[in-house]
Amino acid sequence: MDYLQLKKLNCKNCYKCIRHCPVKSIKFSGNQANIINDECILCGTCFVVCPQNAKQIRNDVAKVREAMSGGKRVVASIAPAFAANYEGVTIASMQDALKRLGFYFAEETAVGAQLVTSEYEKLIQEGGHSVIISSCCNTVNTLIQKYYPGAVKYLADVLSPMQAHCQKLKDEYPDCYTVFIGPCISKKEEADKYKGLVDTVLTFEELTEWLNEEGIEFRPMEDTVEKGLTRLYPTSGGILRTMSRNSERYSYLSVDGTDNCIAAIKDVIDGKISDCFIEMSACAGSCIGGPAMDKEHRQPVTDFVAVDKYAGKERFKTPEVDSAKLKKEFKGEILHRAMPSSRIIEEILHKMGKTSPDQELNCGSCGYDTCREKAIAVYQNKADFTMCLPFLKEKAESFSDKIIRNTPNGIIVLNEELEVQQINKSACEIMNVKNPSDILNSPVVRILNPLEFITVMDTGRNIHDKKVYLAEYGKYVEETIIYDPEYHIVMGILRDITQEEKDKEKRGEICSNTIEITDKVIEKQMRTVQEIASLLGETVAETKVALTNLKESLSDE
Repeated sequence: MDYLQLKKLNCKNCYKCIRHCPVKSIKFSGNQANIINDECILCGTCFVVCPQNAKQIRNDVAKVREAMSGGKRVVASIAPAFAANYEGVTIASMQDALKRLGFYFAEETAVGAQLVTSEYEKLIQEGGHSVIISSCCNTVNTLIQKYYPGAVKYLADVLSPMQAHCQKLKDEYPDCYTVFIGPCISKKEEADKYKGLVDTVLTFEELTEWLNEEGIEFRPMEDTVEKGLTRLYPTSGGILRTMSRNSERYSYLSVDGTDNCIAAIKDVIDGKISDCFIEMSACAGSCIGGPAMDKEHRQPVTDFVAVDKYAGKERFKTPEVDSAKLKKEFKGEILHRAMPSSRIIEEILHKMGKTSPDQELNCGSCGYDTCREKAIAVYQNKADFTMCLPFLKEKAESFSDKIIRNTPNGIIVLNEELEVQQINKSACEIMNVKNPSDILNSPVVRILNPLEFITVMDTGRNIHDKKVYLAEYGKYVEETIIYDPEYHIVMGILRDITQEEKDKEKRGEICSNTIEITDKVIEKQMRTVQEIASLLGETVAETKVALTNLKESLSDE
């Protein structure tokens, strides 16, 4: 089931969730982070660290409302971390608010924790196990079952305080609908996995939102119930503080934070720890550091003090319960994950641009601790090549450099102080610069008039394809100047059009010469025509005279 869900539009490919996920149970596909349910241990770290609020916890308030509207007696088990999450709120105030929401009855889970403490003490007294790991934290249990099944035998086969308390409530209120309210996402999975004890789990965030929707505020009320020592359970070392610890054989160890738990589990499997009871909590600081505490209440020291102050010095008075009813069975779960051969890993590394060990930076920017772990994730379709930021940066820079280096246009990049930051080969040829290093970080005035660069920066209006004659170089260029205030650079693009201008001038000269020759030809032709016309005119006149004389002669005869 999707206890943690993704808001797709919010995910920005920052890979922060992978970097912080202790078991790397997140897959990136389609530029979106997706939780791999069968690998997830529901520690909620990705939910807490996501800067874009792209993860959300499944909301089960509707299920509780449906039970209420169906006429069921809905009773609540309230995790003792409430004293940290709701400042100044007593269990009496909590019970009052929950009844106004529609709950039939509410009691603190710490009562059930007392039953669990008694079972842990029995396990120590029996001495049947060299190492006993507390089984209160479902995330720790899941971590061991999925990733370290060799340590399953060390888990205390005892119900969690949530389960033990809800079982007690069902005994006291037959056919009731039990709801656990706490700071944990993983408890939702535990309730679904072990049916019949806990019907629904709500987080403190869900409860706060529900109370706000109904306009219900906590009223100051004095407690009428006794204070109990097991209210310390949600703090680091809290379980140990509730136990008698009078066995001379066992030592006692408290471990919190998933990474620390993993280290301790490995030591247990390797036989480095023996005759020890280990209290384990996946969250740093234990349950008061839970992912579903209200965001403004994630204050480790303040929260510890609040819970410590609210706890009592004596144990809750609970009836004796048959240990058989509090037993819980744990089994290892096999994760089916294909593993690549060394050859395939090398092939993937080569595709990532890692052709030698010194290129394996192991920077962790992709979320994986080493490049080889990333290669394995690529093989398992959990990651892709584009997640390697150094690889992408190098590829982008290489591509950009090739374009700049091979373009026929001159490119010069300046900072806002008009100092040369980059210049390509074509620009060097235009301005007779032997080596780019000769001009880098120098004022552009050494090679170009800076006036137009200054004008573009001052006005914010770029120049495009302006023809300019660079007298000092005897060259014509088409000049484009662009200012980028976001990156604080000014870029000049110079297209050498000197040859074009020379060709144009040559064509002009040819044209002028042609016109001159044409004029001379026309003039000569006109003179010839005129001469011919003149000669023709004289001949016609003479002919006319002769014919006239002939005509007159004939008439006389």
